[in-house]
Amino acid sequence: MGDQQKIHPVLQMEANKTKTTTPAPGKTDLLPVQRPILPPVMPSKNRNMCCKIFCWVLSLLVLAMIALGIAVTVVYFVFHPKLPRYEVNSLRVTNLGINLDLSLSAEFRVEITARNPNKKIGIYYEKGGHIGVWYDKTKLCEGPIPRFYQGHRNVTKLNVGLTGRAQYGNTVLAALQQQQQTGRVPLDLKVDAPVAVKLGKLKMKKIRILGNCKLVVDSLSTNNNINIKASDCSFKAKL
Repeated sequence: MGDQQKIHPVLQMEANKTKTTTPAPGKTDLLPVQRPILPPVMPSKNRNMCCKIFCWVLSLLVLAMIALGIAVTVVYFVFHPKLPRYEVNSLRVTNLGINLDLSLSAEFRVEITARNPNKKIGIYYEKGGHIGVWYDKTKLCEGPIPRFYQGHRNVTKLNVGLTGRAQYGNTVLAALQQQQQTGRVPLDLKVDAPVAVKLGKLKMKKIRILGNCKLVVDSLSTNNNINIKASDCSFKAKL
């Protein structure tokens, strides 16, 4: 009886040990995954060459901008460039009426004084320049600026003929006649002049002189003298 009590705990421990060490059916032990060791990535020679070329190009652009800035500064202080100025001397209406297609036919003649205020700069007026007369947002007529060279401190008078047709002629003419009854007809005279600047003996690249003269005239009577009551002109250069 005493021997059975000693053996029983041993058998129980072996059973428990067997129960804990025996793997469950359908399950297997998992081994740790070993990742492959990749070799270090070496920088590409082509990539290094592209970076060097980009740096060279960027450096050249910076140097070019610096050189251009220095050149512009030298030109400004040596030649003191000034924009040409324009004055509207007279405006004459030779025709203003309705056509068979109900468009408005307009023919004007305008005399303008062009002044070159520069002491050391000449101005070449190139082909393609024009002057236009507008009422509100309607262009009444337009005419070409002649080609000519304007020397230093030169004053030139231009007599330009303007012609044109505008749609909705009855509406535009009625508005002009109603405005004329007040004795103050507002008009816009716009100048677009492509010019080349001459610095000494060097002829520079062509630029555009854009001008806008806001006029107030007393009437638009045909073949009569028109009184310009007010004139306000502004100009700018466009590359």
